[in-house]
Amino acid sequence: MLENPDSFYSKILLFGEYSILFDSMGLTVPFTHYKAELSFIGDDKYTDIIYARTSNAMLRPLHPYLNALKEIGALKCKFNIEAFVEDLSNGLYFESSIPQGYGLGSSGALVAALYKKYSSEPITDCQTLTSEQIRELRMIFSQLESFFHATSSGIDPLNCYLKHPLLIKSREEIEFVGIPRPKDKDRSGIFLINTGKPGKTAPLVEKFLEKCKSSNFLQLVHEQLIPSTNSCILNFISNNSGEFYDALKQLSQFQFTHFKPMIPAIAMKLWHQGLETEDYFLKLCGSGGGGFMLGFTKNYKNVKKMFHSKGIEFIPVYLNS
Repeated sequence: MLENPDSFYSKILLFGEYSILFDSMGLTVPFTHYKAELSFIGDDKYTDIIYARTSNAMLRPLHPYLNALKEIGALKCKFNIEAFVEDLSNGLYFESSIPQGYGLGSSGALVAALYKKYSSEPITDCQTLTSEQIRELRMIFSQLESFFHATSSGIDPLNCYLKHPLLIKSREEIEFVGIPRPKDKDRSGIFLINTGKPGKTAPLVEKFLEKCKSSNFLQLVHEQLIPSTNSCILNFISNNSGEFYDALKQLSQFQFTHFKPMIPAIAMKLWHQGLETEDYFLKLCGSGGGGFMLGFTKNYKNVKKMFHSKGIEFIPVYLNS
């Protein structure tokens, strides 16, 4: 089946949550397990009509937000507001299987879809973009997604729109990157575990930034969190397994120690167990507080069996064998 160009996948920020706010590196990948697209109520589709009407109602306040930016000349793209308003009146909604509040970029996919449909001069040819075009897209997406999250880096919708792994080297430098396959006989894997409840990004980011007002904690961010994050990314994309898991353990331990408000109670014991046994390591998936936790393991089958035995939903992201 051919891919629908108007469908957009969820995303996973493998590394960089929170630290990217202080210019660490980041690594984000599309996650095709979930996807979404703009649609219309009554468009010969079988869907939850209550969900569709709710989605339509949630999109409507975007109109005055865009209008206000346009009136002061601050809207960063030529967005066809008139067509958007007309489509809203005709039942426009966002048909999405991406769970909201789970760290998988539901609003990012929405922003990518809106830009694709309503931008009068969209930046396309995604495989041949210049660095300048990527920066421009990120700025556009940051502004659009800020309606949903108060502030946005623009990274989530950028990944959803480009549908390709992205290496964030700095605020100004983002590039396409390949994800190498581990060596033969490697039994490693990446997975998600479901904490069973959504999280809310804005209050957790505010809590983190408030904590960073402490010079002692900010020093830890710069001397421990950012180096371990960058090391994870560089060793992951270079396929240096030993160094990668060393850095990953440091990152997992840092988050377990300093990000407790972001870790749901159901995940605390499992997180600690991974650090103790080194059978797997957990980390935040997005801002945390709920949703999914992201896991890495050298022994995928055994770890999957263990989580299933505890009745915890376990979703594969990447499996080497």
